[in-house]
Amino acid sequence: MAGEKKKKIVKVIKIDTDKCNGCRACEVACAIFHSKPQYSGNNPAKSRIAVLRDPIKDIFVPVYAGEYTASECTGRNKYVIDGREFDECDWCKASCPSRSLFKEPDSGLPLKCDMCESDPPLEEPMCVQWCLSDALTYEEREVEVDEKEEEKKKPGEMELGLESLVDKYGMEKLLDAIARMSRGD
Repeated sequence: MAGEKKKKIVKVIKIDTDKCNGCRACEVACAIFHSKPQYSGNNPAKSRIAVLRDPIKDIFVPVYAGEYTASECTGRNKYVIDGREFDECDWCKASCPSRSLFKEPDSGLPLKCDMCESDPPLEEPMCVQWCLSDALTYEEREVEVDEKEEEKKKPGEMELGLESLVDKYGMEKLLDAIARMSRGD
């Protein structure tokens, strides 16, 4: 049954940088939604969306957290679009070693946008609901995907967390900490 296709719902947050005014309401809403316990705190460093800002040049670029990557990219290009200058990292959604963006501030674990999944589910992610300038919009669309591609195992949350801790502290320190925890020290 090679090449079988199945339909999948893809959730997307569309970003219109021309409408973003840098208010950062999206960051606050996300941080509050993802606080533990939920809605109990507001630390924007724990947000899964960040508004990259250059108020002097009137540039505001909302970016939400994507996949974790263990290595830095080699792209250091600059782009000029409509007279505005952007670094390549401005659009990057990855949590990577070259910056602290999209890393949990207490543990260093990578953060990833989960579209505010909850039970019961929200109609739209919190950042979209609280965007005061309509720079963020939410859409769901149906796409065809190759079943074999879907079956490929992706690393889970625990594996990504452990990989991040190894990157930050080294394997030896991580194993020592696990050994101490298992002994109850």
